Amino acid sequence: MLLLPYSTATEEYDGTNWATSPGSLNTARSLLAGAGTQTAGLGFGGYLGVPGNTGATEEYDGNSWTNSNSMITARYGLGGAGIQTAVVAFGGTQDPPVLASTEEYDGTSWTSVNSMNTARSRLASAGIQTAALAAGGNNGTTVITATEEYDGTSWVTSPGSLNTARSAMASAGTQTAALAFGGSDPAPGFLTATEQYDGTSWTSTTSMSTARYLLGGAGTQPSALAFGGNAPPISAATEEFTITGTAGIKTVTVS
Repeated sequence: MLLLPYSTATEEYDGTNWATSPGSLNTARSLLAGAGTQTAGLGFGGYLGVPGNTGATEEYDGNSWTNSNSMITARYGLGGAGIQTAVVAFGGTQDPPVLASTEEYDGTSWTSVNSMNTARSRLASAGIQTAALAAGGNNGTTVITATEEYDGTSWVTSPGSLNTARSAMASAGTQTAALAFGGSDPAPGFLTATEQYDGTSWTSTTSMSTARYLLGGAGTQPSALAFGGNAPPISAATEEFTITGTAGIKTVTVS
């Protein structure tokens, strides 16, 4: 677990530089999930240290954070996908156990829906509320490669599994065009590995420059952003992943 104290600081990226937002989270925490856009975001769940889990939910308007109704099941290391008014949250840890439970947020309240097939925490997540993706993570015993798709009602196990089993990775994109990068596994440890998902299978592609886990991710498959994480030490490094044309793939270290 990351060391205390946890932070409420918020930063925004403009494609070149990071700037500190005037608005800070109301609840300091780590291992929360996020969804939405830079001017209409949602942060939910997380780890408080002691006593542990939180279901706290906050909405961001591009300037400040506002508390909303909490999740039904407090948890950390969960996945999330969607827009601010239509989010799906899944998996995570309740200290213990590792969860498969899924909830949907409608812009006001959370509702329990059908659970994933495989309980997991610190997983990759992408997509929207009616077409979400869950991949990898830790099932409470080991890191896994299993991938599941959500259609707004039920979860189905995908025939395609990650090539590299890992947890605490970052992700970006949609259910049929996702990207997973970084993370950790038992050996060799911290990863740079990057994989692309096409809705059926995962393919390894250009690795990140800096190996790390517990990092953040945003964007689309052809234009993704990786930031922060633990290498160790804790990193502020930012990298951009870009696909140009049909074959040109590159990573660019920004700072």
